[in-house]
Amino acid sequence: MQLPRVYPIIDLEVSCHPLELVVAEFAAAGLSWVQWRDKKANSRQLFAGAQRVVELARRHRLKAVVNDRADIAWLSGADGVHVGQEDLPVEEAREIVGSDKIVGYSTHNLTQALEAAQSSADYVAIGPIFATASKVNPDPIVPWEELREIRIRVQKPLVAIGGITSQNAAPLFDIGIDSVAVIRDLVGTPDLRSKIHQFLRIAGAR
Repeated sequence: MQLPRVYPIIDLEVSCHPLELVVAEFAAAGLSWVQWRDKKANSRQLFAGAQRVVELARRHRLKAVVNDRADIAWLSGADGVHVGQEDLPVEEAREIVGSDKIVGYSTHNLTQALEAAQSSADYVAIGPIFATASKVNPDPIVPWEELREIRIRVQKPLVAIGGITSQNAAPLFDIGIDSVAVIRDLVGTPDLRSKIHQFLRIAGAR
């Protein structure tokens, strides 16, 4: 599976822009995936939001992944789900969404990353890499040396997440991280188009 080098996560709570504009700008820049994230929505609201994201993604020929909820991903017709340590296990999530869908898995240390490497997850997310404001109770920051060891020992594609900005992303590509997941420094930036291209230049130079 080919991961996008820049993996945008849409969270309207921190976005400066309406959903339609965000998806259109991502597509125009050549990004291939979006992830829909809403930690405060109830199930009905999350389903409605996922449906809208999937509709917009289809219109712009993007893949749409739903954060946390395999049931919402399946019901909305999304291309996959991204689950964390407190969500359904990978195999159960895959059973719900289907064998042909994307399943990503969040990990926070070497032990979890090695377990994820043995699962059917299509990619492994690792973080937080830097201090992040996107979670109320974030996990401890992953030490840089541990991150390097994870890269050496995990053969699946790796997505770095947590506090990533255009100012600190470059070293992650230098050590072999496949993709950076970004929330606030993309959708929370007034000049969204410029910021997308800044990230793409950083990713493309590695």
